[in-house]
Amino acid sequence: MKLGFFTMPIHPLGKDWRMSLREDREAFILADELGFAEGYAGEHATDQAENITSCTIFIASLIHATKRMKLGTGTVNMPNSHPAAVAAEIAMLDHMLDGRFIFGISPGGLLSDAEVFGNLDANRNEMFLECINQVLAIWDGEPPYNLRGKYWTVVCEKQFMPEIGQGFLPKPLQRPHPPIVVTAVAPFSKGVTEAAARGWEPISANFLMPQWVRSHWPKYVEGCERAGRPADPANWRVAKSIFVADDDKTARAYATDPDSPYRFYYKQLFTKLKANGRIELFKTHRDQPDDEVTLDSIVDQLIIYGTPNKVANDILAYREKVGDFGTLLYAGKDWADPALGKRSMVLLAEQVMPKVNAAIGSAAQAAE
Repeated sequence: MKLGFFTMPIHPLGKDWRMSLREDREAFILADELGFAEGYAGEHATDQAENITSCTIFIASLIHATKRMKLGTGTVNMPNSHPAAVAAEIAMLDHMLDGRFIFGISPGGLLSDAEVFGNLDANRNEMFLECINQVLAIWDGEPPYNLRGKYWTVVCEKQFMPEIGQGFLPKPLQRPHPPIVVTAVAPFSKGVTEAAARGWEPISANFLMPQWVRSHWPKYVEGCERAGRPADPANWRVAKSIFVADDDKTARAYATDPDSPYRFYYKQLFTKLKANGRIELFKTHRDQPDDEVTLDSIVDQLIIYGTPNKVANDILAYREKVGDFGTLLYAGKDWADPALGKRSMVLLAEQVMPKVNAAIGSAAQAAE
């Protein structure tokens, strides 16, 4: 199992934005130093807590600060951007990273963003598909362009002057395009099936109960079968909220106390998803009454915390519940205590994951 990093950072309101961004960058740089395989950053324009407003700008700031880790958008919210702008920006970023890039895309889930960008009442899934289809058509095609859709038009004919290189939208370094991933947030996600059929790979969100995460694998298999390719668990990424400390008392307090950054993270998400009518993501079964879903129940069921031995055992138990997957994405949180936040990542990389992979390897050998 590989180790990756995924942050849709949720910082305390009023925290100095400069400090938040510095700490978010430090987390990626530390992940790279610790051998994390990949790292993703989310983006939202209208949220004071989730305050990375452009994942591409944020990733660009890490190009020379990281050496090995692949960097990914987590995600570009496609309905909020023009496809020509996305195609050009991502192509340049892929070149700047020398191909060390993964293209994460989604329809976007923050409704205040949708309202600001004028698509609150639109079919954002339809916009998402049109936008990515036009991006891929730009990368696959040549000018002069004449792409006309319901929401966007990409045309460059009158001002196309090939003799001086005018009118060309750039192509990414990785051909035909960078790897594409989509974040799955719904139980039994149909989007996972459609993505797999197109050769894209899923990330299961860290705010889903294990049974809903488990529901993503059959949908991925369904899409791969439609495309006539094998479904490989190595291509499945699962995000998880994890905190590791040298002692149980510290781990429990930092992960669950009233002022815990982990508890604050889920309080924010719980408030948003409940307001959006998506409380089912936090339910243990679909007919569970809404009033049984509480912040305490969410924290209790969605955070793995403890000493390295306990966390390793809990990750293996979680894997038994959801099935085999290729990359565990450590979900970034605010560094309420920077020393503890960094220590958690160090312990995960240096002590937890070796135990996890040794156990997986032993189990695989025993099964042969």
